[in-house]
Amino acid sequence: MDKKELIKKLNLGCGKDLKRGYVNLDSVKLPGVDIVQDLNKYPWKIKSNEFDEIYCDNVLEHLETITKPMEEIWRITKNRGKIIIKVPNYPSIWAFSDPTHKSVFTYTSLDYFRPNDGLNYYSKARFLIAKKRLEFGTYTKITKKLQKINPISYLVNLNKTTQKIYFLFFSNIYHASSLYFELICLKEGS
Repeated sequence: MDKKELIKKLNLGCGKDLKRGYVNLDSVKLPGVDIVQDLNKYPWKIKSNEFDEIYCDNVLEHLETITKPMEEIWRITKNRGKIIIKVPNYPSIWAFSDPTHKSVFTYTSLDYFRPNDGLNYYSKARFLIAKKRLEFGTYTKITKKLQKINPISYLVNLNKTTQKIYFLFFSNIYHASSLYFELICLKEGS
């Protein structure tokens, strides 16, 4: 059996955006949805350490809390598994324009789950933040392509220092529309 076939991936909160090679999960039984799960009901009906990779695109902001779903993501991900999270960025209009949004995220929201963060006592879930990127523009196919050549996006995302400078001094002037995180799940002994 090919090693790629052994990797188990979850498309969390997929809606109609079904991903080939993924287990597609949503709260509504839409065509192609493999697991129906209300993400505000805990624990999720998924075994611990089930997935090698989790993809979560514009889902977490719809949930009642940030901490509990992050703990469930941590629980169902294998040690050293990869998690991709995309969320609207506060204070952009995208964080509040949808009346179903219940949580907001900033550049530092997921820092609380890092092993060495001073405020990580709120949760036992631990992640290494492998990548953090601020994205500018709207959620259209055209702006996704322009994102790659957008000079503001390029300068802001040069490195962690330029991201912090933007976050501290310019984020309320020129809003990033969304945040992109790549996390590595860390469990005891890792």
